[in-house]
Amino acid sequence: MQLPDGLTSRPLQPADARAVFEVMAAQQLADLGVVEIEEADIVADWARPSHDLGANSLGVFDGERLVGYVELTSPDRGDASVHPDYTGRGLGTALAEQMQRFGRQRGSSVVGMPVPQGSLGDRLLESLGYRVRWNSWVLELPAGTRIEPRELPAGYASAVASPDQYREVWTVIEDAFLEWSVRDREPFEDFAASVPGRPGFEPWHLRVVTDPTGSVVGVASVVMAEDYVGQTPMAYVDRLAVRRDQRRRGLAQALLVDAFAAGAEHGATRFELSTDSRTGALDLYLKVGMVVRDVWVNRAIDL
Repeated sequence: MQLPDGLTSRPLQPADARAVFEVMAAQQLADLGVVEIEEADIVADWARPSHDLGANSLGVFDGERLVGYVELTSPDRGDASVHPDYTGRGLGTALAEQMQRFGRQRGSSVVGMPVPQGSLGDRLLESLGYRVRWNSWVLELPAGTRIEPRELPAGYASAVASPDQYREVWTVIEDAFLEWSVRDREPFEDFAASVPGRPGFEPWHLRVVTDPTGSVVGVASVVMAEDYVGQTPMAYVDRLAVRRDQRRRGLAQALLVDAFAAGAEHGATRFELSTDSRTGALDLYLKVGMVVRDVWVNRAIDL
């Protein structure tokens, strides 16, 4: 990788998670004015058994200080970031080119990453020939807004998922997400590492709706975001899924109300989630009173 003078690179290691978080947080503050990443997100992602961090990542250093990084997190998805103090030196271009090398090494036909719309990263990737694959939105519930509760159908119940339901939870999520996401099925072991295995996970974070037979038919996964640079505690719905044959019964809205209420009981004063243009779910969240705060684009390039 061609680097500006004085910088070096090496594969990332698990101990670099905090440094990677700090680079990403600094860039998000510069781009968005808020931080939408937690160190726990990085730790959980790297803990997936299918992820080979050493073979699919590089950190860029100025002495001992991490100032940028790139990794391939799945065959067609990567992440990269440059600390705002180091922009304008060609480092972003070098990282984008390295991401393509990682993709070719894995036999990928396309590789891309999400960036805030209109950001320096967005403009850079566009100039390098990366196209927009899809749009995504971070939505928040305005202060004082109340999502109207939805009663569950007769015989249905909401509850905290028990460990013996985790495989059912994984199946509902993967079946739903694979309706619109072109990728391989996430192994259960990866789900276990990144959801119940995420640092800070508590059992109440994983919430389910069951049908009259006791089968899991809907899931909401909550992440409680820590306070960072003055941001107030937040409940973030990381995954929301309803089994295909159980839709149009109000289960998704009931899960959303339940998840945010549980977050409030545990100290959250902000409530957020994200969705993208592949899901068709944006209108649901707008109708219940959520508003778009940030717009991201997933830019990709054919290899």
